[in-house]
Amino acid sequence: MSEVPDERGLPSTATGPANPQPVWGADVEFRILGPLEVSVGGQDVFPGGSKQRTVLAALLLARGRVLPDARLSALLWGEKPPATLNAQVYTYVSRIRKQLGSKTSVCRRGPGYLLQLGDARFDYAEFERLRDVGHNALVMGTYDKAAQFLRRALDLWRGPALADVTEFLADTELAGIEESHMAAVEDRIEADLALGQHFPLVSELTAMVGRNPLRERLRAQLMVALYRCDRQADALSVYQAGRHLLAEELGVDPGPALRAAHQAILTGDRPYGLDRLAAVGPGSAFG
Repeated sequence: MSEVPDERGLPSTATGPANPQPVWGADVEFRILGPLEVSVGGQDVFPGGSKQRTVLAALLLARGRVLPDARLSALLWGEKPPATLNAQVYTYVSRIRKQLGSKTSVCRRGPGYLLQLGDARFDYAEFERLRDVGHNALVMGTYDKAAQFLRRALDLWRGPALADVTEFLADTELAGIEESHMAAVEDRIEADLALGQHFPLVSELTAMVGRNPLRERLRAQLMVALYRCDRQADALSVYQAGRHLLAEELGVDPGPALRAAHQAILTGDRPYGLDRLAAVGPGSAFG
């Protein structure tokens, strides 16, 4: 016996498999790296109205974990849920099932719903796979491979993640995705720097630091690119601007990575890595 929602969206006891298996195949694709998109058999499927899109987006972000009713209610209605909230959520879930041609891939689990992807394609999962391969190649010093895989990962992005669902999703829902994106961008830049592509990176990094002035790794990368272009004074100016901004905005001094890059540029410390950066990660010289 298992619990399934009745026509009102409330749990009821019914005979059925305890662990229904997902039936979505590789012909179903979910895309969240931009506006929410779904396709079945190569044909786009309209994900419905804003609340239905939010339900699907929240299920995808849960990544195989049960999404509690209380969380769905908070996303859709905040502190003032309607008396019919269970029925409304069940309606949204039923529409998702109908559109995708499956009644088992979104199933009731205790106090919530569970999305089972099966063999369906999910752009964020693919992004993570390619990003991890690229990052590991960067750490191992195989920079060509790192740049190749990181570019493939970043090519999956069509704009801000779930750009059409932000009305309901809180910033915390998307912060991890955006951080993963930025880390992949920084890794790709690190690989390009290691491959000696500092000249074309200067303009890109200048624009990125302008949009993300408090990201110290980007600032350190810009300093290195400028230094390699024989623009030591400009590199030091970038450091000073960052130091003042960190003090004004956050009340902190530059972290050890940025300070180390500054000192290396002052002394022309090539063994430190200004002529060829080592692969970096959290806590490393340019992390």
